[in-house]
Amino acid sequence: MDASRGTKGSTAPRQPVADRKEESANSEPPNLPVDYLSLFERPAKSTPWVRQSPPKKVPDNVTPTSFTISEQSRAFLSKHFPEANENQWCDWKWQVRNRIRRVEQLSDILLLTDDERASVVQRSENLPMAITPYYLSLLSPDNPNQPLRRTHIPLSGEYVKSPGEDPDPLGEDHDTAVPGLVHRYPDRVLFLTTGFCSTYCRYCTRSRMVGETNGEYSFSTTNWEKAVQYIEAHPEIRDCLLSGGDPLSIGDDKLAWLLERLRSIKHLEFIRIGTKIPVVMPQRITDQLCQILKKYHPLWMSIHFTHPDELTPETIEACGRLADAGIPLGSQTVLLKNINDDAQVLKQLFQGLLKTRVKPYYLYQCDPVTGSAHFRTPVEKGLEIIRQLRGHTTGYAIPQFVVDAPGGGGKIPILPDYIVGRDGDDLLLTNFEGGVYRYPDPGGKTGQAQAALRAQGAEYDEQNGLYSL
Repeated sequence: MDASRGTKGSTAPRQPVADRKEESANSEPPNLPVDYLSLFERPAKSTPWVRQSPPKKVPDNVTPTSFTISEQSRAFLSKHFPEANENQWCDWKWQVRNRIRRVEQLSDILLLTDDERASVVQRSENLPMAITPYYLSLLSPDNPNQPLRRTHIPLSGEYVKSPGEDPDPLGEDHDTAVPGLVHRYPDRVLFLTTGFCSTYCRYCTRSRMVGETNGEYSFSTTNWEKAVQYIEAHPEIRDCLLSGGDPLSIGDDKLAWLLERLRSIKHLEFIRIGTKIPVVMPQRITDQLCQILKKYHPLWMSIHFTHPDELTPETIEACGRLADAGIPLGSQTVLLKNINDDAQVLKQLFQGLLKTRVKPYYLYQCDPVTGSAHFRTPVEKGLEIIRQLRGHTTGYAIPQFVVDAPGGGGKIPILPDYIVGRDGDDLLLTNFEGGVYRYPDPGGKTGQAQAALRAQGAEYDEQNGLYSL
């Protein structure tokens, strides 16, 4: 395999660079927490990225934190950020401003393939590359096929549009009631609070809008208020999901303001937050944040997990803090080709999540967003995995496999067919071992379709629970 690498040996700190619209100092909150907008510097466009001389050692004036630092993180910090200390590493704002965003930075840490290097340089207009130092420490420096690395380092497949793909595959724009608020289901809304993520997944369904603060998609407190007013005016709305971008990237004060504003709506029964921050930047889950969230119960949280390698001591501690704050936690996992499309890998992830007090909630078929074909599996693969999990682990560890229907059809559950057919008044069922069992069902019609298929000579595939002629 051809690979190239930047010059090693320098210990100078990385220059925080903000050369995309997402981190403009003129961005209106809540694109970035207001208290760290000033931490980004914008060099002249003609100025190439270079390492600078190390500054004088800054006194340790960061408030000490009791957050866990794994041995892997400690070794990464010592090797690649020798100018920083452990208190800084545990500061989520430090993590944000030291995100790796340029090929020169990345090649100092990873042995990039030619494809990776070219794709990082070319990276798509609306989906920047940005990885927190913490999450980068989980990536293999020399194995481009490592699952976590494949999900966050751009590849040339991003620039190939396949049939059926769309920048807005779920039709969210069509169901937008006011800027940033999607009202598709009768009793609930999707509130897109920000376009900012601390770390960008390459298969992102909302790649059209994240990382961009101007133009067609913009996020501001003004739009927040319009969205809240819409919810107030529609008493049928009982459930609001905060998403983005990542709502936990918003500063404490603004997040608290939004939650309090929503909680003041009497017919809004509960609030949900969708986030990946406990996985990519667990340092954000501070005691202060947990105290804020705890004030606005009932509040639920869905966390985006991909692979068991993400179940680090830091992420486990972050989830423990949230659970101790009384927040029910669920996971959302996207099925990804050659990354987690294996029953044993997902079994390890889901069982690990239960030990972390996170209930596996959804397993998503990868959405057909533009440039995602290299991530997508056939739907049969998801059915096969669910079939291999059922009966081989606790039901709590088995998520619901869903296809979020293109064009705005919503989440459609897809299940293996455990109905074999009928024999008179008996419904014929198969279990996880392939055995056939009878259930007395006088007058029932369930199973007639399967019986008809069997009469036509259809074969039953026990691996994924489907009939085929």
